[in-house]
Amino acid sequence: PIPVGMAGPVTLNGESVYIPMATTEGCLVASTNRGCKAISQGSGASSTILKDGITRAPCVRLPSAKEAAEVALWIETPENFATLKEAFESTTSFGKLLSARPTVAGKNVYVRLRCFSGDAMGMNMISKGSLAVIECLRRTFPALSLVALSGNMCTDKKAAAMNWIEGRGKSVVIEATIPADVVRSTLKTSVKAIVEANLNKNLIGSAMAGTVGGFNAHAANNVTAVFLATGQDPAQNVESSNCITLMEETPEGDLWMSCTMPSIEVGTVGGGTGLPAQAACLRAIGAKGGGENPGDNARRLAHVV
Repeated sequence: PIPVGMAGPVTLNGESVYIPMATTEGCLVASTNRGCKAISQGSGASSTILKDGITRAPCVRLPSAKEAAEVALWIETPENFATLKEAFESTTSFGKLLSARPTVAGKNVYVRLRCFSGDAMGMNMISKGSLAVIECLRRTFPALSLVALSGNMCTDKKAAAMNWIEGRGKSVVIEATIPADVVRSTLKTSVKAIVEANLNKNLIGSAMAGTVGGFNAHAANNVTAVFLATGQDPAQNVESSNCITLMEETPEGDLWMSCTMPSIEVGTVGGGTGLPAQAACLRAIGAKGGGENPGDNARRLAHVV
């Protein structure tokens, strides 16, 4: 078993929240706890979800590039999207098809479908709905053949600019302001020094490395620890750790900071979320099972991540 530590509490959206972390790196929990303390001594953290939709991108192939283009143009017509939406939603009680974005490469069409999946992370749900979409397309384009239900433009468990730019799962932005005296007493540094370090390390250093979504110190550490504690798919840490950390000195001399994370993939039902230890961690943050409204608990978990 992997040891579980509880960081916090941290003030998040006006509530006091503990963060469960499964890790063999004890210092990770301690350092996260210090960050929680500094945030709570300041303004607390304010988190907003910008987008909510898991994606799947089937790859289909046509006899010619011209026919592939015709399929893509057909999908982009609003009344035709409505037909695909009806087919998709016939397979699920909670899933709602939000968009279908086709990309043509020669004879291939990659149809990136985006779906609201309630409190489930949603890969099984969207895969089943995606197959119904393909069957619907075949009725209009009989020459269309399915190459792969996932054509890798989703993009699942791989670093990709697509997720960084377009988002996948929950797209979240969070901010906090930490007073200068708290930066000195709790974080043991100065506002100017931490802003300068963030600029030269997390922004310029990451740019020089050619990173995709890696403009942060070590978001993957924290994301993976919370994922393991709450029964998420740890392989999805690849895209869920996409993060840019920004810091500024305020006119009052305090530290303003934010993290923007466009592709957090989490669920509170299904998969490993029902295991006893993981279920207990979800209960600890008030996000076990389905929410009062579909998606409430999964969104709450995304805020915590």
